[in-house]
Amino acid sequence: MAKSKTTNGAAEAAVKNGAEAFKTGFEKAVKNYDHFVGYGKDTAEAYLKAANAAGKGFETLHNEIYGFSKQSIEDSIAATKAVLGAKSVHEAFELQTDFARTAFDAYVGQMTRLGEIFTATAKETFEPIQGRYQAWVDVVQSSRAA
Repeated sequence: MAKSKTTNGAAEAAVKNGAEAFKTGFEKAVKNYDHFVGYGKDTAEAYLKAANAAGKGFETLHNEIYGFSKQSIEDSIAATKAVLGAKSVHEAFELQTDFARTAFDAYVGQMTRLGEIFTATAKETFEPIQGRYQAWVDVVQSSRAA
């Protein structure tokens, strides 16, 4: 009979310890799940911010290109009228040379402006996403530590 009570006591202790271990493991799993869900939500928000920044940047680029193209066409028409109204070949040549120089300077300035807009857009687009890698590392480390 004494062996039976000892065996029962050991079995009860094992069941109790197993239940406590299961409860602790379950609580740890729930906590880690919350970390992963939080990471996913934050990541989705970061990608949404990035997409909005990219959309605004491309809209700015589009408007800038459209404005430059429209102005270039207007300048070309004005220059053509001036060249056609020239009183001599020399005057027409001078007008055309001035127009070409002005158009080239405007083009270089516009390309510089577009480069600046593109760089700013890229920075704004990737800024929200940059921290997500470190956040993932933190989530994984906290799940291992917990």
